[in-house]
Amino acid sequence: MDYQALAELLFPDVTETAEEVEARFPKRNLPEGAVVSRMAPSPTGFVHLGNLVQGLVSERMAHQSGGVLFLRVEDTDAKREVPGAVEVLISTLKHYGIHFDEGATMDGDSGIYGPYRQRQRADIYHVFAKKLVSEGKAYPCFCTEEELSAMRLEQEANKETTGYYGKYAVWRDRSMEDIQEQLAAGNPWVLRFRSEGSIENQFKFDDLVKGKLTITENDVDHVLLKSDGIPTYHFAHAVDDELMRTTHVVRGDEWLPSLPFHIQLFKALGFKLPKYVHIGPLMKMDGNSKRKLSKRKDPELALTYYKAEGFPVSAVYEYVTTLLNSNYEDWRRANPDAAPQEFKFSPKKLNPAGSLFDYAKLVDVSKNVISRMSAGEVYDQLVQWAEEFDPEFGSKLTADPDYAKKILAIGRGGKKPRKDLAVWKDAKPYMGFFYDEYLAAPVFEFDKALVSDVLNRFLAGFDISDDSGTWFDKVKAITAAVGFTTDMKAYKANPDAFPGTVADVSTIIRLAVTGQTNSPDLYTVMQILGREQTEARIRSALNTLN
Repeated sequence: MDYQALAELLFPDVTETAEEVEARFPKRNLPEGAVVSRMAPSPTGFVHLGNLVQGLVSERMAHQSGGVLFLRVEDTDAKREVPGAVEVLISTLKHYGIHFDEGATMDGDSGIYGPYRQRQRADIYHVFAKKLVSEGKAYPCFCTEEELSAMRLEQEANKETTGYYGKYAVWRDRSMEDIQEQLAAGNPWVLRFRSEGSIENQFKFDDLVKGKLTITENDVDHVLLKSDGIPTYHFAHAVDDELMRTTHVVRGDEWLPSLPFHIQLFKALGFKLPKYVHIGPLMKMDGNSKRKLSKRKDPELALTYYKAEGFPVSAVYEYVTTLLNSNYEDWRRANPDAAPQEFKFSPKKLNPAGSLFDYAKLVDVSKNVISRMSAGEVYDQLVQWAEEFDPEFGSKLTADPDYAKKILAIGRGGKKPRKDLAVWKDAKPYMGFFYDEYLAAPVFEFDKALVSDVLNRFLAGFDISDDSGTWFDKVKAITAAVGFTTDMKAYKANPDAFPGTVADVSTIIRLAVTGQTNSPDLYTVMQILGREQTEARIRSALNTLN
């Protein structure tokens, strides 16, 4: 077979050589040891937590080493692409703080190694496809879908490994005449890789997460170019990672079965193989057993879920980092005020088997993250969330920012800040009573006469200028006046000896002012509400007793 003639026959319009293409994409001028990595998701419209995990690993490895992180959109599978998915993908990753130095953007491409969308790189792939054909490493296959289906059925009936290999690779060594005849008839063809591997042979391979692996060679003649001229993922990623000068590939370990072919393909193309970082799956407990997070069963797999619930980006980032490196939590305790990016991430500390997702722990991390924010930071992020997911509440917050910030400042700061908020969705139930529109009608469990007596006594002595000590002394005086006790120790020792305590009196006042039994410090609540609003609420509560 004259392979050069075959290459010209299949790719008559390709005039550029592989060497000329390589020259268009210069070596990167980076420090020794700098990592060049990428996120390369498919635009399916579903951006999930696994994307963030892979993105964070890639981002940390690149930026800690003084390297580069780029975004490449792997859109070669047109059947799976969802309209608008690229925009969703880019905006979601941006929302979660994955900073790209170059690559695909909302407005096109940024960087000299583009295009960063694979469907726009067909001419580049064809250059390397022609090179492989000219070297006898690839060939056209004219098998129809029916023929391939029949082949698979025969293999299954014979209990053989399915695939295009050995005697089933019927176009592997066909003559030039047969190929020309098919082309003349206008029959579609795919380009297949000519594998020289054998499943009888194994070799060792070092993965940065899995460690030393024993790999069985690939013997399947996989498709490189589909019949529309668009490459498969396998071929495209090899060409792109070479030309974009990728040093490290971070991806899920579901790609491990393809690794023998990828190693083979890089070698055939004459490319330096990047280092691979194969990450284990995200799992969760389901009863007493673990299973992978599922798109169908687990809403928390989708990144849009965290945005809608109102988890701060920094909390999700912090939690994912705890999944990746178990020593992160010790570092955080020793460095409570440091930015998480200061932590020295290591891919070698990734759990080879994957990470266990714990929603309760995420909530706990989020509470801690929000508790360390200033009132201004909380306000800004809460408003941003509310404007998208609860516009009515958002309008209340923005109508008087200073008022909202005073509310959010309650219990903030110090060594033991309050941890009322885990997500921004918690904010309205927590602080809504400060706004009359969200104030619930109080439901008192005590006798109406007692409630009326407590509230009238409180109104009679209420002075907004009292300090907290004076204010509470008046509450205690009311407690004694209605026959309740202020001695909580005595009450706990013999509760039947007292009709109630100072805590019950406080609850009656709290219900009248806030409509709920739990709220931040009541004295502070009244200071923020002011005299008129506090008194109006107590009078309104008294009216409900009549």
